[in-house]
Amino acid sequence: MRTLFFALLTSASLISTSACAAPVAQGAPNVPDFKPAFAGQTRATKVASRTAPAVTEIATGLNKPWGLAFLPDGRMLVSEKAAGSLLIIDKDGKKSAPVSGLPPVVARDQVGMMGVAVPGDGHVYWTYAEPRGDGLGLAVARGKLGGSAAAPAMTDIQVLFRMQPTITSTKHIGGRLVFPADGTMFVTLGERSVMEGRVQAQNLDSHFGKIVRINRDGSLPKDNPWAGDKTAQPGIWSKGHRNILSAALDGQGRLWEVEMGPQGGDELNLVKRGADYGWPTISYGEEYSGKPIGQAITAKPGLEQPVYYWDPVISPSGMTIYSGSLFPEWRGNVFIGGLSSKALVRLVLKNDRVVGEERLLTDRAERIRDVVQGPDGALYLLTDDSNGKLLRVAPR
Repeated sequence: MRTLFFALLTSASLISTSACAAPVAQGAPNVPDFKPAFAGQTRATKVASRTAPAVTEIATGLNKPWGLAFLPDGRMLVSEKAAGSLLIIDKDGKKSAPVSGLPPVVARDQVGMMGVAVPGDGHVYWTYAEPRGDGLGLAVARGKLGGSAAAPAMTDIQVLFRMQPTITSTKHIGGRLVFPADGTMFVTLGERSVMEGRVQAQNLDSHFGKIVRINRDGSLPKDNPWAGDKTAQPGIWSKGHRNILSAALDGQGRLWEVEMGPQGGDELNLVKRGADYGWPTISYGEEYSGKPIGQAITAKPGLEQPVYYWDPVISPSGMTIYSGSLFPEWRGNVFIGGLSSKALVRLVLKNDRVVGEERLLTDRAERIRDVVQGPDGALYLLTDDSNGKLLRVAPR
């Protein structure tokens, strides 16, 4: 009887990945008059994983955790946005004291200690809201992690990049870090939300609404698209973005990002050198008031179309493209943390188009802030609240 029970349980957990007729349940679009530019650009067919995931809570009590990275010894470095701190968590969930020696951080509203990365070159890299006399801006720093397991400390700190100009907005600051194999790094930057910042998203004299590409020592690559333009802010790689909180490399080393739209219009983009992604000239969303954005257009010559968009939004934050062995069926799939959607969003790609979407972990009803693939092939997630959790997702 027990053998039969487990056989039935196993059979029930092997959910079919065959396409269903409808997209995932998500409600009516905010802007139903907007139509996709090509088939499959939104509301892709619903799919389901054959292997049921199981969730383990590794740690709780985190103060609005935002970024997660693995140290070489397998411990996890986590940023706490609201506390303006970094701390270390071991595999058993034990938390260190906050890392000492860090520069001052503005921690309020949507800003604080943001992205963190450990790319294996002996440094820890992080992004944070840097206080300035006339406001604040995103900064990127690196340092050497030392001290003890219980009381870690950062030394040899260098500030590598500072977003310009400086304004007072505490919204849409970006902050994800991605490290290609060529020794550079990409930094995602928001357009600061307020109209003063929004109108700068397509202007080269501002870092707002951009992805920048710099070398790991803070110097500038000579092959950046506007490297010779003295009117451009340093490091710009692409422009016309709204607020990028999700970015990752695929198996070909290409950069993908998912950015927050307004009311409707979250976007998945394959990032191209020197491209303009259109915000705020084009958008598949509307203002939170329900009023149109600009001329209420979704396309214009010279502006990139998103590979995929959501209306209503998922509120994306954190992203990985799976390459592990624990879930073979997930290889090459995009995983995105959903805040308002309270889901782990899975996208199936084929020929750089989305052919399937799945919403995982919806039963937990938790805002997912970051998604990282661990060295063991499991997915590690951070939940976004004042009692934030570190979760591990592995096959059941």
